Amino acid sequence: MQSTVTEFLKRSPTACAIAQLDLGRGRSVTVWENHSDRITYDSPTGHTFSYYLQGGQGTQRLDGGAKAGWPGAVCVMPAGQSSRWKITTPFRFVHLHIPDSTLAASFAHIHDCDARRLQLQESTFIRSAAIAAPLARMAMAATEGDILHADTAVAELVAHLPVNMPRLKAGLSPFQMRRVDAWIDGHLHTSIRLIDLAAETGLSEFHFHRMFRMCRGVSPHKWVTARRIEAAKLRLSGPEPIAEIAQACGFSCQSHLTRAFKAETGLTPGRYRSSISA
Repeated sequence: MQSTVTEFLKRSPTACAIAQLDLGRGRSVTVWENHSDRITYDSPTGHTFSYYLQGGQGTQRLDGGAKAGWPGAVCVMPAGQSSRWKITTPFRFVHLHIPDSTLAASFAHIHDCDARRLQLQESTFIRSAAIAAPLARMAMAATEGDILHADTAVAELVAHLPVNMPRLKAGLSPFQMRRVDAWIDGHLHTSIRLIDLAAETGLSEFHFHRMFRMCRGVSPHKWVTARRIEAAKLRLSGPEPIAEIAQACGFSCQSHLTRAFKAETGLTPGRYRSSISA
């Protein structure tokens, strides 16, 4: 059974998680300390972004030329990329773990483009302010238990990932994707069916589902749920009762919204409202 980088580290006798935040949708931020260890990540699931907070000079990637790290070093470990590490001196680092489908959908939403334009490159011990700065804020947020701060930093990191221009085959056109998104946003308060979304593109339900997942990285159902949650977030900044927000955003009841909201963000609607009003 495949494991995430986080799960590999949890099995280490010396690695210690000193702070951790569950951000929903399989995303997590963990601040680690480790020393005198050897770690092998064997085809890990999900992507991991790493930033060395303190130390790192005694950390080497054995299958990458035995290069050593330093405070401020950034590593990007794409899903399925195996690696072997040796640690001789104590150091502290932060990891952002994010599943492939979650990253793809976030990338497509933030960059308003086809998810296949994300091509994450493996990087070991690089200097990248665009990745380092958000990861440093995530480490602080994990230490303080501030999920909203961490979530904002994740969005910033994804916003700075490059948009590549590969030759794309099949899929939905940008016009079709924007047309579907506009229809979704105009009907969040209703029961949205696959046949309705497919009709906006002129495709069969089966073909639309395949093309949509290819372009967005997630199923139409997950994409619609994420849009409903975004709409709920906006309404939670005001005094509207949560039960009314649930109905306006297409959830069957307040408890349905609460379950979906926590799975998506790591917070209940009530805690989210408190965090943005503090």
